Amino acid sequence: MSDNGTLLAVEDIDAYYGESHILRGLSLEVQPGEICALLGRNGAGKTTTVRSIAGASPPDVRSGTIRFRGRDVTDVPVDDRSIGGIGLVPEERRVFSNLTVAENLRMAEVSRNRSNLIGRNIGEPAETVDVDVIYEAFPRLDERRDQLAGTLSGGEQQMLAIARALRQGPDLLMLDEPYEGLAPQIVNDVEDAIGRINDEGTTILLIEQNAIAAMAISDRCYVIDQGEVVFEGPSEELEADEEIRQRYLGV
Repeated sequence: MSDNGTLLAVEDIDAYYGESHILRGLSLEVQPGEICALLGRNGAGKTTTVRSIAGASPPDVRSGTIRFRGRDVTDVPVDDRSIGGIGLVPEERRVFSNLTVAENLRMAEVSRNRSNLIGRNIGEPAETVDVDVIYEAFPRLDERRDQLAGTLSGGEQQMLAIARALRQGPDLLMLDEPYEGLAPQIVNDVEDAIGRINDEGTTILLIEQNAIAAMAISDRCYVIDQGEVVFEGPSEELEADEEIRQRYLGV
């Protein structure tokens, strides 16, 4: 953890896809225990931001620094960031469709050691979350333990994708567009599950186009446009700022 208690600090990063300059000096912070939302229109740079934090390639981060738990992880490989406590549920729901819910969760168990590069000691085992805790957070998955993941609804598959990432015990769980394509009632179900996860102590970075739903559940918000931060502050402040919402979010 950094001296000021910040869990994640992204400092002035510039990220590219080939020669396309996507993120332009972008900075943000995530504090322990909060739900922080990253909002913006399609193409604003949200997914590029989360992939940069996760260490995925592309994009190519050419300048700036990413710190997690106070350690510089800018050049740390994606797998080491994952086992070191940075979890990501990508935009696509990547579940094993031919496996049951229970089998998908077993697949998420990790035995690799955490890297000391980001605040862990070499040889310290990964602290997976007990499966009963997962089922408590996702009662619908509990009811469908023996059902093939490919036969679940879109909302249930999203819950399973989140549950699998949570099973690995991340300190920071990043959710990229978890509400995409879901009916309003299912959005509420996923939102409730995210809230329960956060209540249990997992820090959340929520990347969303559904600004209204994201503002309702988050503590703070960042709004980005063309790869730059154009707003940061409490969610209530963004809700009250009609100009920012209409100009950058269309709501």
